[in-house]
Amino acid sequence: MASERLAAYLARLGIDHVPSGDAEGLAQLQAAHRQAITFENIDVLLGRGIPIDSASVFDKLVTRQRGGYCFEQNRLYADMLAEIGFRLRPLMARVRLGVPEGEVPPKTHILLLVELEDGPWIADAGFGGSFVPAMPLADGVEAKTFDGARHRLRRIGRPDGEWVLERAGPHASTDGRAQDHADWQAQYTFDLAHVADADLEQANHWVSTWPQSRFVLDPRITLVLPTGFRALTRTSLSIFDDERQEKREIADAAEWRAVMAELFGVELSEEEVSALNLFTG
Repeated sequence: MASERLAAYLARLGIDHVPSGDAEGLAQLQAAHRQAITFENIDVLLGRGIPIDSASVFDKLVTRQRGGYCFEQNRLYADMLAEIGFRLRPLMARVRLGVPEGEVPPKTHILLLVELEDGPWIADAGFGGSFVPAMPLADGVEAKTFDGARHRLRRIGRPDGEWVLERAGPHASTDGRAQDHADWQAQYTFDLAHVADADLEQANHWVSTWPQSRFVLDPRITLVLPTGFRALTRTSLSIFDDERQEKREIADAAEWRAVMAELFGVELSEEEVSALNLFTG
């Protein structure tokens, strides 16, 4: 029987039963999570601080039905997976999407290593750039997703055990950082080193306060669709699915607020949208 917290989370995702504690259940939960809970950084831009303890994240993403970015999304996801009975631990990653060749970015992303009966898998409900499926941690393994993309894991940099997650698919089903071609592109690299809570707190603080952080500079909003992707970067909206492909600029604050509510499920006040200073000067 699900706890009250797990039941509330599953209701938020639109799931009426506890998923099985195997690869099928993991895949179901990850897709439902990304289709229900928007990736967004509004509180960063409003200077509110981003607590990532379990209680704060649950209150924000489930009780108040807001979205969040990777440190919030995957904290909630990890907690709920643990309640179902999955064994897991966090990993840290360097996001490579949109980063020039040869540049080494810092570890600013969290994903999860989940131990299943058939071996370790990676799980990630908090990557804003595109949809990432749950995948077995095996060199060369590939997975296809409903947005028409393929995903591949490769082991690199031996003997230190670094891995790269790659994607090949439509540019339109990303947040815009992907290159135009549909060939393999690195999304992020990671290793299997132990990650402490202090590591997550430090990275979360840096990402949410460093003046040049992409999350400090502009709104970054994405939501996975059953057959595609929605993205809102500053005032540029893109929608990609089986029935529609659209890209346009939002005209004013009132329309921006309406788009957030209607297309991303995030209710913001007029004062909050005004404080983002998207349509001034």
